[in-house]
Amino acid sequence: MKNIITQFSRLFVGVLFIISGLIKLNDPVGFSYKLAEYFSEPVFNMPFLEPLALGLAIFLVILEVVLGVMLLVGYKSKLTIWFLLLLIVFFTFLTFYSAYFDVVKDCGCFGDALHLTPWQSFSKDIVLLFFIVILFVNKKLVKPLFSNTVTNISTLVSIILCVFMAVWVLNHNPIKDFRPYKVGTNIEKGMEIPEGAPKSVVEMTFIYKVNGVDKEFTERDLANIPEGAAFVDRKDKVITEGYIPPIHDFTMVKDDSDYKEELLKEPKLLIFVTYDLNLSHPDGMKKLEGLSKAAKAKGYKVIAMTASGADEIAKAKKQYGLDVDFYFCDATALKTVERANPSIVVVQNGTIIQKVHYNDTDDLKL
Repeated sequence: MKNIITQFSRLFVGVLFIISGLIKLNDPVGFSYKLAEYFSEPVFNMPFLEPLALGLAIFLVILEVVLGVMLLVGYKSKLTIWFLLLLIVFFTFLTFYSAYFDVVKDCGCFGDALHLTPWQSFSKDIVLLFFIVILFVNKKLVKPLFSNTVTNISTLVSIILCVFMAVWVLNHNPIKDFRPYKVGTNIEKGMEIPEGAPKSVVEMTFIYKVNGVDKEFTERDLANIPEGAAFVDRKDKVITEGYIPPIHDFTMVKDDSDYKEELLKEPKLLIFVTYDLNLSHPDGMKKLEGLSKAAKAKGYKVIAMTASGADEIAKAKKQYGLDVDFYFCDATALKTVERANPSIVVVQNGTIIQKVHYNDTDDLKL
């Protein structure tokens, strides 16, 4: 019985680590955004690690896949189980911290393929920790399935394939797009809230300065606020999360007006997406004006979208000779639209027809 439980734990943990790792390896840039969120001020306040987020993301996802393979084939089982234990303890701490302090809404355990709440992520890690402890206690029962040569080759091949996949998706697009803005998505429909969808229940707390002291009042107490009290702030606490549409923060703002309804009706719209012009790749930026001229000649309306300010926009236009109008959109939304900076998106009547990395502009169909 002990051996059956151990081998089941081995299979369960190995397969889950491989699946979870491959999903994140399909989009390591997206996982790096999640790590950067952990490093930011509201969470662990370690901004010096944010520039290392992408490298750390790639290392962790490759390690996750390779450890899963090593466990299944039985390569250096004691060392493998030790690494698995250390890794799951680390992730369990992260997910508990996120859930308890409500600072990161989605751990990114399965990328954009499957969104888990913080407590669901923590529960998943507790289950994994349970099975890994079983493996740790019964390490002697985790034996190689094949000869040393086969297990060595299997481990080496898994490392090589993971590195190749990481390099590929970094220089192109994710092999499988799980994001809300995948090809075939109608942006306007993605923003719709179905009739009868549950609404959020929010508890509002109002802070007033009373006799020089900040005091909190609920909505029920507003009628009893003392005369002369000065409003200071309002805090909103979500009691029950309502329905949030897949696309909920998409804007096309220019001169303080949102033009998305107008632009998403364009039959031929080419969008250059660059969430941060200061970080955009020069080689990609140099291609945009040529693409713009070619698209305009075929009847396309060409625009650019960014979260950068007016000064950065003016600088980029001058540096790269760009003759396009820039529209503002939140950086998080633009990072979700496309991972490359810059990237090119083709939209017809609000539906995304094609998305290409700046390295793949030759594949653009206009």
